[in-house]
Amino acid sequence: MEMEFEKLTENVKDIKSLIHTFNSTLENIERRLSRLEKVDSIEHRVAVNQIDLSDIKESLQRIEDTHSSEIQHINRRLDSHLVKIAKAEEDLIILKTK
Repeated sequence: MEMEFEKLTENVKDIKSLIHTFNSTLENIERRLSRLEKVDSIEHRVAVNQIDLSDIKESLQRIEDTHSSEIQHINRRLDSHLVKIAKAEEDLIILKTK
């Protein structure tokens, strides 16, 4: 019986601790919300734009990481086409000077 009482007491302490944590989290959220309400619309737009730019940057980084070999292959193909175009231009210049 005494062990059951100790377990019950421990459970009550855990519940009290969880409630305390929950309350402090709620207070933190309320403080952040009150600050957001006070933010000037320009500051808010800047913050939103920064978040958007960060999201775009992270997305591009993920795309680059996952498709790196494909992008490198495309870059090599583009480079070879540019070399061919440069050689054709050179040949045209040589033909024009003759």
